[in-house]
Amino acid sequence: MSDPHPLVSELTKLSAVERRIVEHFIQRRRVATEPPARKATFGERVADHVASFGGSWSFIGLALATIAAWIAANVAWQKSFDPYPFILLNLVLSCLAGLQAPIIMMSQNRHAARDRADAQHDYDVNTKAELEIVALHAKLDEIRDEKWVALVALQDRQITLLETLLQAGKTGA
Repeated sequence: MSDPHPLVSELTKLSAVERRIVEHFIQRRRVATEPPARKATFGERVADHVASFGGSWSFIGLALATIAAWIAANVAWQKSFDPYPFILLNLVLSCLAGLQAPIIMMSQNRHAARDRADAQHDYDVNTKAELEIVALHAKLDEIRDEKWVALVALQDRQITLLETLLQAGKTGA
């Protein structure tokens, strides 16, 4: 029994993703497909809104205004609900930070997962494009070789005709 073609042994070394891309290439199927749209859950939508608002200048302005109003109210009122070291304010801000951080992390994790999927998709498309370019180069090389052989044959024929004309010219002179 003969050894398998070297290409077969190379194909066995490919990862599953690379084999899938090669199959798409061989079958002339598109790798670039639109991923199925998945509707975000209520929690994901809330996390996205909290992350977008929590990372905005509006939030910073609102937070600074609220803190300034809290401090001003507690300093100006005779019977303040949170006297000078503002322990209640610290508690509220700590709770806000403690709740806001994981919500923002959930949103970032979802965006990171989408970015990874987009990067994998880009890799697949680029790999298939590379295979297509290599195939085009091989076709161009094949066409060039065929044309080169035809050109050499035509040149041989021209040389034969020229030699025939030279022989006819020598015998006729």
